[in-house]
Amino acid sequence: MQLTSLTRVATSIMLALALVAAAGCGLSTPSGPRPPGPPPPPQGTFPVFGHVVLVVEENHSYSEVIGSSAMPYLNSLASQYGLATQYFANTHPSIGNYFMLTTGQLVTNDDAFAGPVSVDNIVRDLLAAGKTWKSYAESIPSAGYTGGDSYPYAKRHNIPSYFTDVTTSSAQVKNLVPFSQFSSDLANNQLPNFSFVVPNLLNDAHDAPLNFADLWLQQNMAPLISSPVFQKDGLLIVVFDEANTSDSANGGGHVAIVVISPQAKQGFQSATLFQHQSTLRLILHGLQVPAYPAAASTAPEMSEFF
Repeated sequence: MQLTSLTRVATSIMLALALVAAAGCGLSTPSGPRPPGPPPPPQGTFPVFGHVVLVVEENHSYSEVIGSSAMPYLNSLASQYGLATQYFANTHPSIGNYFMLTTGQLVTNDDAFAGPVSVDNIVRDLLAAGKTWKSYAESIPSAGYTGGDSYPYAKRHNIPSYFTDVTTSSAQVKNLVPFSQFSSDLANNQLPNFSFVVPNLLNDAHDAPLNFADLWLQQNMAPLISSPVFQKDGLLIVVFDEANTSDSANGGGHVAIVVISPQAKQGFQSATLFQHQSTLRLILHGLQVPAYPAAASTAPEMSEFF
């Protein structure tokens, strides 16, 4: 009996010591170092783009474009990629908006302005960063043309043709090319880092119905979007230069902009107030160009689309 009692006591002491040890381990665990977890996903970081294409459409308000049965293709892109629901042009008429998209300044509101323009601009900053560019203008009379309107070509829509960085350079003026070269450059993997695409007055919704512009976009931008080069590192921006003249909210009225890229958030809608200087900043930032002209230097970032 006595041996059995001693055995029971020894067993109890061993169990108690084991429980204390276990309790001690349990208490020490929360205060000890934890293994590092995965880093949080980056918020609002820009992808690096090798090719950015900007297409500017004309003179229609957001409500005329988004949800319109006249533009099924553009609306399909808006629902699949990124749409800014509070985007406003800067002024009326067109020319000041084109300058804001490329210089961060209005420069002029005279559609008959002939130039030249020597202020800091997208071409200057692209070249300084070692990037390439072209302006693909539909119906331009000839490559390198810097003259006036030749219907349905409008000089005020081919804004690089005003810049002294282009007009005084025998090399850079050659980057003013007919839009017909866009498809061949795409097919031959020769698109520049930045493509400024200028539909003519019949295909940019200026002088013809919206469905003309939509069909033009489908015929010419769908091959770009499906191309291997675009799927690798491409960004396409389709934006309207100004609203119709009855809408002057924030200067130029409420307009549509669609941000298209394999790296863009799917089905994303932004309610941030943006204007054309933010688009200029987006283009340069996405191409890793460190300089932002004029208003683009303080414009809200569009990183939320990615």
